Amino acid sequence: MNYPEELFYSASHEWVKTEGDCVWIGITDFAQDALGDLVYVNLPEVGDEVTAGEVFADVESVKAVSDIYSPVTGTVAEINEDLLDAPETINQSPYEAWFVKIEGVTDQEELLSAGQYRAMAEEQAGGV
Repeated sequence: MNYPEELFYSASHEWVKTEGDCVWIGITDFAQDALGDLVYVNLPEVGDEVTAGEVFADVESVKAVSDIYSPVTGTVAEINEDLLDAPETINQSPYEAWFVKIEGVTDQEELLSAGQYRAMAEEQAGGV
């Protein structure tokens, strides 16, 4: 599994990239692997508010529908429309297939470093 050091991670398997005043959110390599082949993505609208710890999107795989949780509170500035037509991009490149760009971040969950997330994911994988 790949966990880029420059990103931060949530316990619910989302990655966070901060650049200036904006935050990009996607799902981790661990999450896409556990979900299997993704066939559908449901994203919020630009201008929607997201809240840390609450569902903001969902993905459908050949296995099930899974909720995606926002690690931050803020406003959706941009969505990755490419995912709507090609959700398999998430399986192919989870760290390039961002879901949303959030601006006006006012709150965030406690995020994990790559090392902390790797340890948590390995523990969960061992328990499956």
